[in-house]
Amino acid sequence: MAEDDELQGELLRRYLEREGHEVEVVSDGVRALESVKDGRASLLVLDVMLPGLDGLQVSTRLREEGSELPILMVTARVAENDLLLGLDHGADDYLTKPYSPRELLARVRALLRRSAPQRVDGVLRAGDVALDPARRETRTSGRLVDLTRAEFDLLRALMSAAGSVLSRGQLLVALHGDGRFITERTIDAHVKNLRAKLELDPEAPCGIETVYGVGYRFSATGETGPRAS
Repeated sequence: MAEDDELQGELLRRYLEREGHEVEVVSDGVRALESVKDGRASLLVLDVMLPGLDGLQVSTRLREEGSELPILMVTARVAENDLLLGLDHGADDYLTKPYSPRELLARVRALLRRSAPQRVDGVLRAGDVALDPARRETRTSGRLVDLTRAEFDLLRALMSAAGSVLSRGQLLVALHGDGRFITERTIDAHVKNLRAKLELDPEAPCGIETVYGVGYRFSATGETGPRAS
């Protein structure tokens, strides 16, 4: 989130984190560009009126560099021309101030759904990963990956809910029904094995992101955030 109003940024960070998102707040356009270049971000909430580079300049640069990162632009400007200008500069959605945190959360959810893995002929695709439930096949960069039943079902659950955090308890249910006789550490072991099998190059992560204290999330862009130790 790029927001130069410290109080507003802190309030929205708390709302977003309460919904399971990991949030970094920066206060100027230059830092916004730097923060998203490592590929970890799934979405950028971008205020128009920023010091250094304004939101329109940030959005334009990202699109010129080929970034498809979803951008939710936020501004106090309400004229139709201002809204169209933001969209013309690469924003995916536009939110005018004042707005409620609930409305922002709804817009964030909608944008993440739009950028989630697409189903083509029943195959889930995100980044370099393609999962075919009918054939029980998984490929990364076209390479067939040999997964166990549990690994396949875990990956399918994560990809089907891409962009959303699933707790270890939810993933246990996806794998074992009620999961009463399986420990949550089993999920951590499966995730570790999945990452090892899907990643040809440690510098090109497979998309499974650890959300500390909560569970796991499959990044819709196929890129990850922090790893479990």
